[in-house]
Amino acid sequence: MNISLIVELARRDFTERYSGSALGFAWSFIYPLINILIYMIIFGNLMGARLPGTSSIWGYGIYLVAGLVPWTLFANTVSRASTVFLDKKNIIAKIRVDLPTLPIYIVLSESITFVVTMMIFIILLALTGFHFTLHLLLIPVLYLVQQAFAYALGFFLAMLVVFLRDLKEVVSIGLQIWFWFTPIVYVFEILPQWAQEILIWNPMLAVVSAYHDIFVYQRMPSFYYLALVLVLSIGVIAADYLIFKKLEKDIRDFI
Repeated sequence: MNISLIVELARRDFTERYSGSALGFAWSFIYPLINILIYMIIFGNLMGARLPGTSSIWGYGIYLVAGLVPWTLFANTVSRASTVFLDKKNIIAKIRVDLPTLPIYIVLSESITFVVTMMIFIILLALTGFHFTLHLLLIPVLYLVQQAFAYALGFFLAMLVVFLRDLKEVVSIGLQIWFWFTPIVYVFEILPQWAQEILIWNPMLAVVSAYHDIFVYQRMPSFYYLALVLVLSIGVIAADYLIFKKLEKDIRDFI
């Protein structure tokens, strides 16, 4: 594993997003700030949205942002990791790259955006007089679980996309559908029983609900379901490596 290469790719990936613009790196703060303000003010205040179980006028806005921030990290990581072998085929052709580690630079690059966005979110919450609890310290744990799952899924899809190029469009559509099967803009408890029984199999339900528990309900998230997601991630990663060992030569040839 070439750690220096992965770190350098992650650094370039993040900095090149805003290269050539007048404000440069500042845009990494401006975009999240504007998005969070829109969700917090429009949904949480102007629209008068109220969240069951909380009396705060910011309740629904906090609920929405607390779910959107981790989901965006997860979806972007999976989507971009699924095409990483094709996107970096020039590098793969020139040097001997350990392909299973290549998606890690996507994980790291998207994580920078996540950290910046989360910091802005927490600062804005502090300005509204939000009462923080020690549960906030659990965010790194949630991050590790969701990114392990994102890497596992992204690596698997990256191998498939090499052989089925149209699959990258299917991944994009699938993530959009997955978004609406995850309680981000609605509350899980308001769904009918049959719908809850279906959504309970959604791994991202455990992750997003954990963020809601910390930021909205200020309670300890369920580590049982998070542990299941982590075990699932480890299982998928193990399967990924077994598949890769059998297909590595074909993957490199098709790239």
